[in-house]
Amino acid sequence: MTVGVHPLAGFDKLLHYRVPEAMSADIAVGSLVRVPLLNTTRLGIVGEIGAPKDFPVDRLKSLVQVVHPFPALPPDLLRLARWMAGYYACGLDSIIETMLPAAVRNGAVVKHEKLLAIARKLAPDETAALAKKAPQQARLYAFLEQQFRPQAKALVLERLGLTAAVVTALVKRGIVREEVRRVERVAYADDFAHGELVASQPHALNAEQAAAVAALDASIAENKFGVTLLHGVTGSGKTEVYLRAIHTALQTGGGVVFLVPEVALTPQTVARLRSRLEAIAPGHKCVVWHSHLSEGERFDGWLALATGEARVVVGARSAIFAPVQDLRLIVVDEEHEPAYKQDETPRYHGRDVAVMRAKLAGAICLLGSATPALESFANAQSGKYKLLELRQRVDARKLPHIDIVDLRIEVMRQRGMSSLSRKLVDAMQARFARKEQTILFINRRGYSSSMLCTKCGHVEECPHCSIALTYHRSDEMLRCHLCGTQKPAPARCPKCAAPDIRWKGLGTQRVEEAVRRVLPRAKIERMDTDAMSKKNRFREVLADFRAGKIDVLVGTQMIGKGLDFPNVTLVGLVDADISMHVPDFRANERTFQLLVQVAGRAGRGDRAGEVIVQTFTPQAEAIQFSRHADFAGFAASELKIRKDFSYPPYRHLIHHLFRGPNPEKLKFFAEQWAKLVEKELGDRVELRGPSPSPIEKIKDEYRWQLWYFTHSVTKVVPELARLREGFAWPDDITQVFDVDPMNLA
Repeated sequence: MTVGVHPLAGFDKLLHYRVPEAMSADIAVGSLVRVPLLNTTRLGIVGEIGAPKDFPVDRLKSLVQVVHPFPALPPDLLRLARWMAGYYACGLDSIIETMLPAAVRNGAVVKHEKLLAIARKLAPDETAALAKKAPQQARLYAFLEQQFRPQAKALVLERLGLTAAVVTALVKRGIVREEVRRVERVAYADDFAHGELVASQPHALNAEQAAAVAALDASIAENKFGVTLLHGVTGSGKTEVYLRAIHTALQTGGGVVFLVPEVALTPQTVARLRSRLEAIAPGHKCVVWHSHLSEGERFDGWLALATGEARVVVGARSAIFAPVQDLRLIVVDEEHEPAYKQDETPRYHGRDVAVMRAKLAGAICLLGSATPALESFANAQSGKYKLLELRQRVDARKLPHIDIVDLRIEVMRQRGMSSLSRKLVDAMQARFARKEQTILFINRRGYSSSMLCTKCGHVEECPHCSIALTYHRSDEMLRCHLCGTQKPAPARCPKCAAPDIRWKGLGTQRVEEAVRRVLPRAKIERMDTDAMSKKNRFREVLADFRAGKIDVLVGTQMIGKGLDFPNVTLVGLVDADISMHVPDFRANERTFQLLVQVAGRAGRGDRAGEVIVQTFTPQAEAIQFSRHADFAGFAASELKIRKDFSYPPYRHLIHHLFRGPNPEKLKFFAEQWAKLVEKELGDRVELRGPSPSPIEKIKDEYRWQLWYFTHSVTKVVPELARLREGFAWPDDITQVFDVDPMNLA
């Protein structure tokens, strides 16, 4: 028996090996194996069973080990990896490595611990004799006799100060028994999300929810592939519909993948799922899957899914690669979120990969959002996806009232720029007096976006990247958010030595400081990447906020997505213009989504909500449509513009980035490449560029870019790959391919 193996060794080749007779029963496509390679052994995934062409089998080396007696990558995941390699123009090896948790790639094994328990109860005279002859054995026996369950051997010996020989003696006499138990490191097995358990109980469905659940039940019962877009206004009870669909999928014996866009959402979602699953199937496991877990937690979760012990996984983008067996349902919550797109190779989109995995598995893919991506909405309009709508909030709650503050007028009124308008300050103070909570949102970390000398005009920039350094007041540092360079913030201008330094722009730290000035007695927390760097910190903050221990939460995009806090009655969007005025055709869509999603955090309990949006451009379409959460109106207007300019969803975009240390050389080769593509593929691809990237230099590398517009990625990507192989690229130029990019700036 011979197999072809994809080694996890950094190169994209299939190598063949013989399978020793003793291992053949455990071998299957997708098995994790250890193979000899370059005078060492490496792990790899079995990609095919069969002999190589034009190579004698007797010269093949043999497998060293089959690591697990089950496939580490189920067949549907291996097929998905091959599709991704072709679609996203990247190596199959990089995709396989992305699919497997680091602990699995590193050959981790199941962790066991030894337990001690009483095997035979001693009579009183036997106990007395043992105490006289072997007092240490008697101490161990007395301790174990008092326990209700087996105890960890290592902990018992440490606590009593005994040696292993004492245990061995009692085991030999049949008085104590040793048990071996697999150690399970379960993520989020704590009480941070206790407040979610009440919210997770089944609710009575309204008519729209009942219709949506019935439609999904029918789709799941058909046991074939389909995609459904659930478009529901914020607070319309989409989560309840998800949970009912999960219930149905589990009742049919299937597995479920539940994707959420941010790590910050996972504790809330997991708490609801775990609580509901206990009611559906007591003891049923819900595995958590995302990058902030320890290696042990991820490995044990992976093992539970791969062996069928667990059938539900909830997590961020990478959870789409969890080895769920008999997959019947994939839920993609907040499917419009750019966070589903990975910005490192392989540059896949979690939502699109979810649709393809569902297709390969014959499962249902359920996409949900209050503000669907226009690509998904266009697919629903064309009939490619089914469309289900929830137009009403649960319990007939009203959508929050949205006030627009024109900052042009506010600047004149306050005779200068303040981060908080008078209207927003008054509203915050009123909420604090009524013991209600406020969320303030600004999509920028740090204190100020840049340092400006008002005398000479100098702006302090990163020496390695072509962007301004961001000022962080908490530790008086200037930081580059691209490469991580940092330096102490100067008291004088580094160029002219003038003390006239002004900190331009707003960041979360600056807004937090402004709130402390107007609400000195309030408990205020900041929630951004800087403040949440410590493991579990974001979970502690969310738990405290739900418990009412925090009055005002200031944050970035982390808090604008899907979180549900009934006592929040005011949401302030400090600067709505940040996401709107950028060189990206999706800028209007992002702004509309942001406004509607952030507004949806207000008034989710039994109290009315209010949203205050501060902007210098109140007349913008994205802002006006968002006032009434008019998605249909916004989509019609925006899709017309996209169609006029042939932007997605009417064509696909491919971004080709060139990086190198020499700007002239980079420009020359980018232009030569563009000429070749125009000549060979000009009838299938529209080229725009090449041109310098919006950020021309990062980490001392210059950047040029080229855009390809095409109606078919699958036809163009192989042709581009063929041309790239035959083009004479210099060693110091790096290329990055990004299919269906989400960030153009």
